[in-house]
Amino acid sequence: MSLTSALNTAQSIFNTTGTQSSVVSNNISNSSNSDYVRRQAMVTTSLNGAQVVKISRAQEDALLKQWLKASAQDSGQQTLLSGLTDLKSIMGGNDYETSPATYLSTFKEKLQAFRTSPSSTIAAQSAVTAAQDVANSLNSASKSVQAVRQSADKDIATKVSTLNTLLAQFKTANDAVKSETATGGNPADALDEREKLLKQISSIVGVNAVDRENGDMALYTTDGTVVFDTIPRTVTFVAQDTYTADIQGNGVYIDGVQLGKGQGSTTTAQGSLQALLQVRDDIAPKFQSQLDEIAKSLVSMFSESDGATPATTAPGLFVWKTSTGAPGGVPTTTGVIDGISATISVNINVQTGVINPATGLSGDPMKLRDGSISGVTNLNPTGKTGFSDNLDALYTAMGTAQTFSSNAGLSSNVSIMDYASNSIGWLEQYRSDATTASENTSAALSRSTEAYSNETGVNLDEELTLLLDIEQSYKAGTKILNAVDEMLKSLLDIAS
Repeated sequence: MSLTSALNTAQSIFNTTGTQSSVVSNNISNSSNSDYVRRQAMVTTSLNGAQVVKISRAQEDALLKQWLKASAQDSGQQTLLSGLTDLKSIMGGNDYETSPATYLSTFKEKLQAFRTSPSSTIAAQSAVTAAQDVANSLNSASKSVQAVRQSADKDIATKVSTLNTLLAQFKTANDAVKSETATGGNPADALDEREKLLKQISSIVGVNAVDRENGDMALYTTDGTVVFDTIPRTVTFVAQDTYTADIQGNGVYIDGVQLGKGQGSTTTAQGSLQALLQVRDDIAPKFQSQLDEIAKSLVSMFSESDGATPATTAPGLFVWKTSTGAPGGVPTTTGVIDGISATISVNINVQTGVINPATGLSGDPMKLRDGSISGVTNLNPTGKTGFSDNLDALYTAMGTAQTFSSNAGLSSNVSIMDYASNSIGWLEQYRSDATTASENTSAALSRSTEAYSNETGVNLDEELTLLLDIEQSYKAGTKILNAVDEMLKSLLDIAS
């Protein structure tokens, strides 16, 4: 080997180890960055020595696609579970102690005590107070359900805004990848940025990423709607200021196509948006309908009639208001009356100390015993203190099967007590199933993350080992350089 060749070899070693050291150092500094994909200096050997021909990126498209799918599923499932947990908290938590079912049970007990002692004003007042607790629990639950819908609506608006921002940033990163690829540059940093944005997008709305020529990428929802193709597609949504039972939420549109909502406790939602739509437009409204069916049944069950033909009927112990604020009559529809649970209350004619402005008279809880709350009839005209026929009938009615609307998602021919309990059971079963599913999706995402990280992440042990190898190569280069230096000195000494 000539001295010139030896010097060229040493220079090649220094150039190569310098580049390799830079790549390894960059890997090590990003070892804790989950959005960084490991780089590797590809070295080839020629007559002029070893040299770095390119910096490769440990890209794993198949594992990335699996991760994106697992991420979208887990995001949807966790969002659904969060909404169900919010609904459960409305009912008082694990024991559902503030649910209508709990207060109905107490009311039935107080009604039983009143029918046992029909002359007791204390028992009468206790029954009326328990009835007020039932009405208040329905009012509070209905208000809270709509608050959950309102919160979901706000979250949808936030997610849509974030998604539009991410798509705009995705275009910048995608353009950078295409530019670097077209000019023969190194698109690794741009690919990292694009991949990071892709992960964030997939948690909001599930997407399929399609690779195209020149490093380009297009995004589609799982049902084929274009999300990004050269330019980002606009995602639109109009939020609602307030929510009541009869208000429907607005849809989310991607490129003019409405985004569907998730279905089932093991939700089909891909990303948080579809799960939020499911909570707002499916689960919460169905639970609201169940509350409304309980309220409607109470108004009908405790209504009063004069027994004539045709009969004159009026709400008795429980009254309600229509959407216009007018007093509601005895419900005759077999369908759900949207929002009746939000307005149900106890008739002021049985509330002690409350003056009826129409009659100027104070409420009397004994009217519950006599069936004379509404004024259309009096089942105890002589005022017998031991009269309990009406109380007996009301108590029996609470345990008698009734017809409920099938649109509320529960059995339609059960007693009001069973219906209220079934409503809690429906919510708890839904939440329990969603919890199990969330554990599965979380585990699947964890496995996908681990598999992807093993292939693309930085392993410090491997990088440090490689750094030692690079150090040995550098030492070899210095030895060659020292040998050349000694030879040159010897030649100069001979020449002198």
